[in-house]
Amino acid sequence: MVYAQENIALHIPTKQDTLNGSITPERIWWDIQHYDLTIKPDYNSKTISGKNTIEYTVVNKKHSDLMQIDLVVPLKIDSVFQKGKKINYTQNENIWYIKLPKKVLSKKNKLTIYYSGKPTESIKPPWDGGLVWAKDSLNRPWISVACQYKGASLWFPCKNALYDEPDKGARINIIAPKNLIAVSNGRLTSKITNTDTTSTFTWEVKNPINHYGITFYIGNYINISDTFQGEKGNLSMDFWVLDYNKEKALNHMIPEVKLTVKSLEHWYGPYPFYEDGFKMVDAPYIGMEHQSAIAYGSSYKKGTNKKGGDISNTGWGKKTDKIIVHEIAHEWFGNTVTASDIADRWIQEGFAGLAEELVIADICGKQAGNEFMNGRFRTIENDKPIIGRYGINEDGSNDNYIKGWAIMHMIKNIINDDSKFRKIIRDLTHDFHNKTVTSNEIESYLNSKSGISFTFLFDQYLRTNKVPILEFKYKNEELSYRYIDCIENFSMPIKTNWTGENFIYPSTFWQSIKVENKDTLQELKIDLNFYVTLKKVD
Repeated sequence: MVYAQENIALHIPTKQDTLNGSITPERIWWDIQHYDLTIKPDYNSKTISGKNTIEYTVVNKKHSDLMQIDLVVPLKIDSVFQKGKKINYTQNENIWYIKLPKKVLSKKNKLTIYYSGKPTESIKPPWDGGLVWAKDSLNRPWISVACQYKGASLWFPCKNALYDEPDKGARINIIAPKNLIAVSNGRLTSKITNTDTTSTFTWEVKNPINHYGITFYIGNYINISDTFQGEKGNLSMDFWVLDYNKEKALNHMIPEVKLTVKSLEHWYGPYPFYEDGFKMVDAPYIGMEHQSAIAYGSSYKKGTNKKGGDISNTGWGKKTDKIIVHEIAHEWFGNTVTASDIADRWIQEGFAGLAEELVIADICGKQAGNEFMNGRFRTIENDKPIIGRYGINEDGSNDNYIKGWAIMHMIKNIINDDSKFRKIIRDLTHDFHNKTVTSNEIESYLNSKSGISFTFLFDQYLRTNKVPILEFKYKNEELSYRYIDCIENFSMPIKTNWTGENFIYPSTFWQSIKVENKDTLQELKIDLNFYVTLKKVD
């Protein structure tokens, strides 16, 4: 997802937070295999109706008689069926318990849930989440949804838990007015003209998909089809844009997308979803990483914001369209490699930020990428640790975007071998392909594959909001230094302008090295690739 400008305030977790964010006894015993979702939005009343058929397997022989289904009120479940039999259920606010006695279960099962109501409306999409009832610039209906933070239970009944994805993908059936086009994840498998004033569009995604990556768009779309020669052969590309954006798509979006995918296939490995194709879709909000159906709502301009500016103030940010780069990068980190708890969202946002740097470096040179990253350091707020609290569906600090990126940037520079770093990241996306992961798993993987322990770095930058300070003093051609304002025994190699390409290895204890023939009029500076502050002491 694109960088949010507002922090999410800490709160005392409620029982609902725990039920929503943890692996409850009513969740752990079943595993999602496939969603078959049908949705019919009504633009005038801002209501929806539909059903979700959940194919699932029983993974624990001894288990609760209850299945937890998540659906946010005022949406309501109307009825539940399994094997043709009506199933009872109870409600606890946004949590619904389906009563499934063991005698009605086999190893593989299908449960159909009918539901309806007026879903939560997103007022500031995509930040607050919900249905988006908008109008395009010609005052025509335009509908979509974005729900990363709170999850898909804002608009359909599901297992609102990041750790469990439908292993066999999903089918999404959207019933839309005949004069409009409905777009969703994966590939369009059918369009049926109904006997009333609607059409049903059926889309199917074959790969596992996280619940917030499932989406739909309804509007006055046209399709531009293209093909990209990628690492795994021909990748079909489709651009579903509002009819009046056709020329902008041809002149801006398509060239930017192809340039980006080429760069990211080089660094991150093959595009993860060749079977489902690639799509970018005009959206009534700035952007979102919906799997194989990426939302684009920027200005069809290069730059880091809708005005074509550059948040880094370096000028390098104007060399790419940030929204295109950032959201495409999420196909690798966010969609194929997914944090199993939103508290670890830095995994997804940090690597998407790194992608912004890598694409600029591929276009303009490595130094440009480094300078662009350094320009973003100043936007880190350090309001709180970037990892949130686990088990309550709590996001961490918004710093998970830039600080998460800074972590990976520093690791890249400490490894100091772009070929080795590239292989590690490509191996990571391969080994964790279509898997949900924890921060600890990613940290251990990077430590192991690099042969370097980054444990102190991770603990410092992920789990505290303190920026290490390098204290130093210089006397008699001797430079002494140590870290302060950091975790116990923190250590991390860095470079300085006095030591050139040679690393120094500060810790929390004073160390000294000889710096002969040093022009003391030249102020000591830390290399721009390291997020550390400097303090001279006597």
